[in-house]
Amino acid sequence: MAHNTKPSNLVQTIQRVSSILEELGKNPRGISIRDLSLKLKLPKGTTHRLLSSLNYYAYVRQDPDTRNYSLGLKLVELGNLLLSQLDIRKVAEPFLRDLADRTQETVHMVILDQNEIVYVDKIETDHHTGGLRMASRIGVRNPAHSCAVGKVLLSHLSDRELDFLIKEKGLDKRTENTVTDPTQLKEHLKSVRKQGYAIDDEENERGIRCVAAPIRNEAGKAVAAISLSGPAFRITKKVVQETLKKEVMETAYKISQSLGLTERR
Repeated sequence: MAHNTKPSNLVQTIQRVSSILEELGKNPRGISIRDLSLKLKLPKGTTHRLLSSLNYYAYVRQDPDTRNYSLGLKLVELGNLLLSQLDIRKVAEPFLRDLADRTQETVHMVILDQNEIVYVDKIETDHHTGGLRMASRIGVRNPAHSCAVGKVLLSHLSDRELDFLIKEKGLDKRTENTVTDPTQLKEHLKSVRKQGYAIDDEENERGIRCVAAPIRNEAGKAVAAISLSGPAFRITKKVVQETLKKEVMETAYKISQSLGLTERR
């Protein structure tokens, strides 16, 4: 689960296209060629040629009025194809929906990719949110150390993989509750792995508490994680301990069984 090693024969054009797409993703309202070339330190002519080609294949689109560029619908199409190919998502969906219906709270499923979590499913209910809306969306990436689903997956990494992640990504302070000390995080993750669940005590978003558990494949490897999230005033620590942690762990185990796991832990 560690970050892919940078190849020695990296193609410059691919590297530039990747940088362009990532930068466009940060600018949902679009960005001009001038600003894009300045941000990426690329010649304006090179940026224009790459954008023209990407526009032709619908990976980017240009606003006819502002002339600014943004991500194209081809990426949505490819993203949906990828999500449909994730067998785990198909297997898990009915279990996630059942968990959301029974608890009337928001349910997420994530995978760990390049040392960040990626939301691959999200099920919301009609339950009132107390004025709080979670920022999570399918396809969005988040730091792993500050959320319950991320901590669950990090707890299954080797020390070497964990050290690499901390060195590469750092431990940003998302809220006043975020664990940012490497030694403290490692100790916390040992407890998470032993108990089989993790709690995000307003560590990623203020006012939101989550409880998460790992999904494991037939070999027992943690391949994803699910969580139950909601306002901290409703998902209290007491409620988590008395009912919700068991609900999440049982659902994660049922999904794991469907993926071929035969042993408990």
